[in-house]
Amino acid sequence: MIRALNTAATGMEAQQLRLDVIANNLANASTNGYKKSRADFQDQLYQTIRAPGTSAATGVELPVGIQIGQGVRPVATQRIFTVGELKQTNNQLDVAIEGGGFFQIRQPNGEPAFTRAGSFKLNSEGQMVTSNGFQLEPSINIPQEAVSVTIGTDGVVSVVQS
Repeated sequence: MIRALNTAATGMEAQQLRLDVIANNLANASTNGYKKSRADFQDQLYQTIRAPGTSAATGVELPVGIQIGQGVRPVATQRIFTVGELKQTNNQLDVAIEGGGFFQIRQPNGEPAFTRAGSFKLNSEGQMVTSNGFQLEPSINIPQEAVSVTIGTDGVVSVVQS
């Protein structure tokens, strides 16, 4: 009886984690560049009560054994890198990646990082940055006198100045 309760409890904990991951996916449904997650599970060890091939009587061998599962456990949360819906924003610095790839940015400590969120802004120095202020790598500078900015499908940035 106690073994059954413990096994059932592992299943409830696994389902709670699955719901937590789904809730996080829903909470981030409108976050630019967000990639949903999926919880992965695996069954726990089995307790062998009777091994296959055990002798039941003289000259009689049992063809199958008895194993009792000990429940389930989470092993990973995995990012799903499918292409999301592209939205027209009319912001000339918003960029989307179709297919594989990331934007490389530089963190404040100088380390590189990667994102798929393409909602870029200009900082006070005219550099294209993320909403958190992290600079694109390599850096892209837009002059103050720029009238329009165009980012081509090949990633080339063109600026029209006044």
